[in-house]
Amino acid sequence: MGETVLWERLSLAEDRIRELSSEWTAKDPGTLLGTTETVVLPREWNDYMAAQGKLFCLLCDIRKEAKEGIEKVPTERLKQWNQQLYEDILPDQYEKSYANPAYASARFGSELGKLLSTYAAEFRSAIPYVFERNMRELVIRMELFLELYSCAVTAFLEDGRTPSVDAVRDILYWYASDYSDVESEQRVAEMVDEKLDFALRIILQADLGDLEYLYRYGEYITDNEIKLAAYMNGLPQETVDLIADTFTEGYRMGFVNTGKDLSRKKTVNIRYPLGFERVVRQAVYQFQLMGLRPVIYRAGSSVFRRQGTNKVGYFGANPNKQYDYDHKEDEALFLDGQFVTRKLECLQAAFEEYKEMAYGHAGPAVMEGFGEKPFVPVVKPEANALSEEQQKLLVKYQSQSAKITNQYIKGEERSFTIIAFPVPEIGEQFEEIFDETIRINTLDYQTYRNIQQTMIDALDQAKEVHIKGCGENRTEITVALADLKDAAHETKFENCVADVNIPVGEVFTSPRLRGTNGVLHVSRVYLNELEYRDLELTFKDGMVTEYSCKNFECRAENEKYIRDNVLFHHDTLPLGEFAIGTNTTAYMAARKYDIAGKLPILIAEKTGPHFAVGDTCYSHSEDIQVFNPDGKEIIARDNEISILRKEDDSKAYYNCHTDITLPYDELGVLEAVKEDGSRVKIIENGRFVLSGCETLNEALE
Repeated sequence: MGETVLWERLSLAEDRIRELSSEWTAKDPGTLLGTTETVVLPREWNDYMAAQGKLFCLLCDIRKEAKEGIEKVPTERLKQWNQQLYEDILPDQYEKSYANPAYASARFGSELGKLLSTYAAEFRSAIPYVFERNMRELVIRMELFLELYSCAVTAFLEDGRTPSVDAVRDILYWYASDYSDVESEQRVAEMVDEKLDFALRIILQADLGDLEYLYRYGEYITDNEIKLAAYMNGLPQETVDLIADTFTEGYRMGFVNTGKDLSRKKTVNIRYPLGFERVVRQAVYQFQLMGLRPVIYRAGSSVFRRQGTNKVGYFGANPNKQYDYDHKEDEALFLDGQFVTRKLECLQAAFEEYKEMAYGHAGPAVMEGFGEKPFVPVVKPEANALSEEQQKLLVKYQSQSAKITNQYIKGEERSFTIIAFPVPEIGEQFEEIFDETIRINTLDYQTYRNIQQTMIDALDQAKEVHIKGCGENRTEITVALADLKDAAHETKFENCVADVNIPVGEVFTSPRLRGTNGVLHVSRVYLNELEYRDLELTFKDGMVTEYSCKNFECRAENEKYIRDNVLFHHDTLPLGEFAIGTNTTAYMAARKYDIAGKLPILIAEKTGPHFAVGDTCYSHSEDIQVFNPDGKEIIARDNEISILRKEDDSKAYYNCHTDITLPYDELGVLEAVKEDGSRVKIIENGRFVLSGCETLNEALE
């Protein structure tokens, strides 16, 4: 889209929306607006169009007021926009928002309500593009609104009826299909093109001591982000340096420990929650010393890239997680085989356009925040839901898109790192918890490396591991282990010493699926910010065969909840990882501050044995040799599913990996079982009993 044409389209769309909005304001509800004729019109259509038009008029106002740069806009104006842009979906307003599928369905009926609620959500995805001055993305959403309006006008003028569901759905379908090329190009560019530096300019150029900078992003800002940024500003420089050093050095060591050449890479993707800018700024400087320039993109919010309540990128406060949950499967309205083919072709073309930049991309460096109030969603029958056929199509798309991405950003050449810190919403003891988290994230890796090597030495002699819960925990599972051909030079478990995966504290393996049988039960766990009560998975030869929880009264709802959010629409998943978490310091901090339910998976997985369903930890990198600090090669990088990549990689990957931790206090025994049937206990009644590992119990006492 040429620059001149783009601005012409923008001007026309703005003028038309302002014209219609002035008429909506001036005329009585119940008349068709923007026409020479007066036609009786249901009030709900007038209200709906007025609400969406109001949003776009506000976005047009923001675009004009910020034309000299968002940094030139007075703080009070930025704060006013922050409230106006998000008030419609805040919890106390959401019950009467057209973005709420339950409300839209009550006004328009089930089928049309679902569609119009999806439109409302898609219109809202224009918000960040005004701040970024990405006029292309703004224009296509404004034109979508006008096309919907035109559809309604035509229907009422022709026969006095509301537009048909098919007509409204067709507009959405062709919008999603026609702009797949634009959105794919935008997605790939954001991943690898350093010139898209909207967030980076805020990080490096803003006066971080003046907290108004937070409002420049266009994200929703609350006291949580403001207090976090203020706390960051108050930290001594040496503390900021320590956090940034731990973060960036872990990233560098991820390349060193896997024998990958970092010098060939040019960019690193930094992801973070707003408020951490002071640390991120220091991390940017340190990455630059490694020869890496940052690419920093916003978490997706449109129907093209929405990921439920999960945020990938940088992001502010979540105005309403129920809103995200309600719209997580909106693509059900247009997902079919033709659309999947179209979208994959567009993704391939976009990567081909940016292939040189993609080749130089080193992977993500992720800073997570934790401590927000746990979210328990309401499952609404009015929300869009993928059919079984669509779930299979989505799995196909995810598998093929991952393959395309790996073709250009090669898994065997990239790395990552993840670190997490609390946010003020965690409670009154935030500062104490933050200090404790710094301590957890910087524990002496040498001590853990030696203890964990002792554990690995025992596990290398075993054919399987037996795990049994205690008390009311119903876990009893046997995990089969890979075979060693050369015990002097090979090992089954990786000794995780806090490089890519901070903090320190686990040994992990890719289990052999055949012979892995039993039940995993956890009384309460949070996975990707969603709570599960009495989560239970049954495994047969390493594959999930049954699953249940007790979040809802109806068994079918519980099963759907797990299928959607743990199995990610797959009929089954393999046990891709078995690990023993050794970070008893983190475990006791969680108990001391009563934050076990708020810990991110990154830390929670270190506080007991954990089991990951989905791909192995070595997904797409199985053929790269990996060695422990003792020099032994970790040979358990494949399982019976991932090895299928040698014949058909569409059968080898599920493109998901979810860790489920069994905490020490629910653990009766974890023992290594040798070929002769003898057993070596590693943990008993929540305490480490293997000789050489007793130091880990000191924190537990």
